[in-house]
Amino acid sequence: MNKLTATRNLDDLITRVEGARLKISEHHIVKIIGISKYSTSKEIEELYNVGQRAFGENKVQDLKIKTQDLEELPLEWHFVGTLQKNKINNLIDLNPSLIHSIDSLELAQELNKKLEVKNKKLSILLQINSAYEDTKSGVIPEVAVEIYKQILDTCPNVRLKGVMSIGAHVSDEKIVKESFKTTKKIYDELVPFGAKYCSMGMSSDYELAIACGSNMIRVGSTLFKD
Repeated sequence: MNKLTATRNLDDLITRVEGARLKISEHHIVKIIGISKYSTSKEIEELYNVGQRAFGENKVQDLKIKTQDLEELPLEWHFVGTLQKNKINNLIDLNPSLIHSIDSLELAQELNKKLEVKNKKLSILLQINSAYEDTKSGVIPEVAVEIYKQILDTCPNVRLKGVMSIGAHVSDEKIVKESFKTTKKIYDELVPFGAKYCSMGMSSDYELAIACGSNMIRVGSTLFKD
């Protein structure tokens, strides 16, 4: 991917995000996370040079390599993958801006315990399995608010910033929309408790997610296509 392609990809994405968010409100801001798990450090640098700042990785080792490769750039790194307990210490050392994928109270408490030992704090999102799909991680919607509050009460070294979900993996747009609306309803309930981000939407469905109230999208192929 060269500079011309990077510029075109980012401009096209921003144009579509703008169109989607303005249908809700001119005050509705949407943050774009470039999911770089299938991309090279060089491609990330190309997108940085044309204005993209936040990038997400789904493996701790890949995040480590790319943060080292690009340490001269003021990038904002997000961790979006499933977090294994034996990788928690390694992830803490990388100090990501946000961990999107805390999918249980138990995992949040384990992260908190290790953060306490290192005298550090990290920002996280609670992952919700709004589509009720066996292939997806996350807490089910019925217990999400309660678990969110339990994390707030029991994890002082974790900064809980909101919720994340993945849209239903089906072709029926109505079902995808319902899964997004479920997450947004939970997010709205949690705003009084400090929730700031409702992270929903990927390359295939981010416009629909924004229409349902998402204020953070995670796009990979849309940004990194040749």
